[in-house]
Amino acid sequence: MDTFDDLDRLVDELEASRGDRDGAGSGLDGWLDVMVARQASDLLLVSGEPPTFRIHGPVVRASAEPLEGEAIEALVLPALPAHAQRAYRDGGDGEGSYRLTGVGRFRVHLHRERGRAAAVIRALPSRVPSLAGLGLPPGVDALARVPRGLVIIGGATGSGKSTTMAALVDAINRHEAKHIITIEDPIEYEHANQRSVVQQIEVGADTPDFPAALRSALRQAPDVIVVGEMRDPETMRIALAAGETGHLVLTTLHTTDVASTLARMCDSFPDERQPTIRQEIAAALSAVWVQTLLPARHGGGRVPAAELLVVGYGARQHIRRNALQHLHQEMTITRRQGSFTIEESLVRLVKAGLVTRDEAVIRANHLEDFNRALDDGTNPGA
Repeated sequence: MDTFDDLDRLVDELEASRGDRDGAGSGLDGWLDVMVARQASDLLLVSGEPPTFRIHGPVVRASAEPLEGEAIEALVLPALPAHAQRAYRDGGDGEGSYRLTGVGRFRVHLHRERGRAAAVIRALPSRVPSLAGLGLPPGVDALARVPRGLVIIGGATGSGKSTTMAALVDAINRHEAKHIITIEDPIEYEHANQRSVVQQIEVGADTPDFPAALRSALRQAPDVIVVGEMRDPETMRIALAAGETGHLVLTTLHTTDVASTLARMCDSFPDERQPTIRQEIAAALSAVWVQTLLPARHGGGRVPAAELLVVGYGARQHIRRNALQHLHQEMTITRRQGSFTIEESLVRLVKAGLVTRDEAVIRANHLEDFNRALDDGTNPGA
């Protein structure tokens, strides 16, 4: 890993310019200043290591003394809201948002590893991004116009799926007169009311858990329900029911492609429940979007690629029959309805010179389709 030799100096300069603060303590606040100044997405605090930043993908150690678990806990615990502090003391895992005046908001996750405190702190953007500004593949804007049903945004950790979902909410907020309820842990993007009315509920601070918040939301006559993440079977069950009864439900899952997204939902339930759950998914699901980020060819950030399944009759039949291996072909069959494969997205990026072929190959799920399309100009999967 590389090292920024001037990080300590930058901390001193920023703290001197800001003066002493109340709250979590100038030590943590100083590192958060550095995080924003260096445009880092994450600050990693691990026992035995100096503060480490994730900057455009790679992690970079600061030229500072290593921190021990006791010091990490003393730095980070006061930055957590009361409910997250209790969760950490009771179970060794607490998460919440922290606002540093004049700098920004951060998602703070304090946990234990090998019996010692550790933390991951992520910078939360101050403005809700627009879909156009994210550089996503064409077709994502159609998800903001889906009238009802369950729309899943999938992707690995750090792939930007929460940002995409926030941009979809912003698009609805700007263009539709809707009642939108978001349920998040913690709230990442703060939405100002525009044409829509947006209520934002934070798990832990406003509600005990996702299922309780979802049940409450259904009694508030929402048009759109945003579930930050479907973490448990009960949340999935209620979200499916809401999607099936006329609401638009937007949510995320940590998955790598369309088929694994649906497989993960089904596998979250006991074997005897899975046939029923497949029926419910087939009835409620409207679309699945799964994205990934690739290093830009000429440096300076990352470039998104994605695949999209617009769910129609064929996809519903495959889901009911647990024939998820056919969903890739279904994406090629339903191109006219807006579907496309990750291979199509990757080919566009390589031909545009935005990413290298080697990087694209790593992300392709069907390598033969990708290579054929790139070499002879055909549509992947055709």
